[in-house]
Amino acid sequence: MAENNAPPEAPAKKGKLKLILMLTVVLVLAVGLSVLGTMWFLGGGIPGMGDAEQEDSEEQDEVFVPSTYTVLEKALVTTVQAEGRQRYAQVYLAFESQDPAALAAADRHMPLLRSQLIGVLGGRDFNELQTPEGRKSLANDMLTTVNSALEQEGEPPLLAVLFRNFVVQ
Repeated sequence: MAENNAPPEAPAKKGKLKLILMLTVVLVLAVGLSVLGTMWFLGGGIPGMGDAEQEDSEEQDEVFVPSTYTVLEKALVTTVQAEGRQRYAQVYLAFESQDPAALAAADRHMPLLRSQLIGVLGGRDFNELQTPEGRKSLANDMLTTVNSALEQEGEPPLLAVLFRNFVVQ
């Protein structure tokens, strides 16, 4: 009989492809877990794991509402005291609000508001009105006065009282 002189076939090698694929999967998982762990430790949270209601409320909180303004065409003019002398103060104002109903209410109650604003302006000292801090304090007091009057009438408040022009002499 003829002998088989051919060398026996080598056993099939397990492919290196399988090893490379497994190492790649392990490496990708390790990188992904390290990124998620870092995000969790830094307090950023894990994307997609947040509460759905919390995400919706955050989106609602970020809605931009533009301000609207109403301008008082006539200036407030009154006298102020300065070291025993009478001086004059003239102020042109504008009101700011994000609620158009508040501006409509301010227009509706303008005689009351003008009267109270003249009282606030007339109660100031001349030297105080010449400083930026004094004018800022005056604006805050005017806003408090206007919002108090609007609240008594059952109306929504304003955001700010703005000076368009300010003259003392």
